[in-house]
Amino acid sequence: MKHFVSLFNDSVKENWASPAVTNFGGVTYTYGQMAEQIAKYHILFAEAGIKKGEKIALYARNSAEWVIAYFATLTYGAVTVPFLPDFTPAAVAELGAFSECKLLIADDIAFNSLESNEKYVQQLETTPGFAGIINVKDISICLASVKALATAHDNLDEHFAKLYPKGLSADLINFYPEERDMEAIVEISFTSGTTSATSKGVVLPARSLSVNLDFARRKIPATRGGHIFAILPMAHMFGQTFDVLFPLAGGCHVHIMQGKPTPARLLEGLATVKPFMFLTVPMVIEKIFKSRVFPKIHSFPAKMLLKVPGLDKIVLNKIRKSLLTAFGNGFTTGLILGGAALNSEVEDLLKRMKFPYVVGYGMTECGPLISYCDKSEFVKYSCGKKADPLELRIDSANPTKILGEIQVKGDAVMLGYYKNEGATAATFTEDGWLKTGDMGIVDTKGNVFIKGRCKNMILTGNGQNIYPEEIEDKINNLPYVVESLVVGRKNAIVALVVADYEAGKKAGLDAQALDKLINDNVLALNAELAAYSKISSSEIRSEEFEKTPKKSIKRYLYS
Repeated sequence: MKHFVSLFNDSVKENWASPAVTNFGGVTYTYGQMAEQIAKYHILFAEAGIKKGEKIALYARNSAEWVIAYFATLTYGAVTVPFLPDFTPAAVAELGAFSECKLLIADDIAFNSLESNEKYVQQLETTPGFAGIINVKDISICLASVKALATAHDNLDEHFAKLYPKGLSADLINFYPEERDMEAIVEISFTSGTTSATSKGVVLPARSLSVNLDFARRKIPATRGGHIFAILPMAHMFGQTFDVLFPLAGGCHVHIMQGKPTPARLLEGLATVKPFMFLTVPMVIEKIFKSRVFPKIHSFPAKMLLKVPGLDKIVLNKIRKSLLTAFGNGFTTGLILGGAALNSEVEDLLKRMKFPYVVGYGMTECGPLISYCDKSEFVKYSCGKKADPLELRIDSANPTKILGEIQVKGDAVMLGYYKNEGATAATFTEDGWLKTGDMGIVDTKGNVFIKGRCKNMILTGNGQNIYPEEIEDKINNLPYVVESLVVGRKNAIVALVVADYEAGKKAGLDAQALDKLINDNVLALNAELAAYSKISSSEIRSEEFEKTPKKSIKRYLYS
């Protein structure tokens, strides 16, 4: 297994003149141009007194420039601390100081948010040796807390010319000058969390990123020059590992969507880029299906034809072909979903039409991959098989039949939570296994099935365990339902349901009629539920639930 920085170093040399990263609809950087920008960052880091092993924070929206800054910190030997762009300036200031960041790289929006309240910048500057803030867009200086940073920037071109008098070329690149310790910390990733308002800093060693990258390169077919269309938050480990580290280690071309990925913008981008694989969260695909696919198959004559053997294949093949065209007709690997469970109706249709897709499973603490398998062997409703860098067990008397917590150990697992011994100790078992917090089973062939989160489990008055995700999946398949959340209240099960009032209005239903229809449909589901998990009432909402950047509902906000 090679160090992930070594793989990137080799890729830059081998693909020097090839396109590396593009802001979709905007600027493109070749691997060589990336290297030049990285070399300039290294000059600024050194002149500002940043030492290897010290922390550099990154607080910006997805962009090609974000990718360059990210690799600049890692190749320099610093510890990168990426903050999700959804984090508030107050959180960034607090966590930046807490993690002892010596430098902050930010975009215009992030910096303006910090600067608008001077106390946030002052809080960052409480870190001994804090050098300042660099603008990710053009490597300009937003704030120089130490004079050396400003001076280095003023003389940057001159300094660069002295180091590379004939210009930078592939043979002069050496971003991996010495063998690096696989146990050395390379990243502190602050989780957004769905069950707590407080972020924890996941401390990841080089081995975690390296084994994830090694696994991806062995299991996911990718060719030099292949295209990736990236929409996931790059500050989150799912997008970071598989939309950034993986493709750029293999000479691929990453196209980055900036702004909100609405279904229309998303499909336009996919059709243009023609990616060989597409990583996203289930919610994005579910919205496409609800808006573009389900209306077609639920209408005459498709609905009738789907019930007729032989004719159903004609309809399904037509839908499959139109979807593949919408996704750019470039799929070799296909659709890779993660971050949450996929709606069962959507998955049933994907599987029935033999669409190339898989659902994987991971968490930040594993950098992130826990389970995955190729589309050819993927089993419906599973999340693949355990990734080989890990061991996996179910904390249950009968792991194939009785639910238990999924626990893992291996080289992908984090070192712990930054400056939080209590949380670290609580996350590991006495014999060293990481407790994922997810409940599941593993079948006899090794397929992993997740049933819900331990913390989300509702314990009834008679001692029955209810996993709300299973009920929510049924509710989300009902007409005019956008999303739902099932909670326990005084030994009763209550469904919080977000209604699609716009769709109801188009169908001739006023708000009152739509509320009644949804409530009746929700309560009718009780015929399919066990006696102890029946829904006692529903509450219809117009506003969607607040979510994390990976589009998971922040459950702790609702009860």
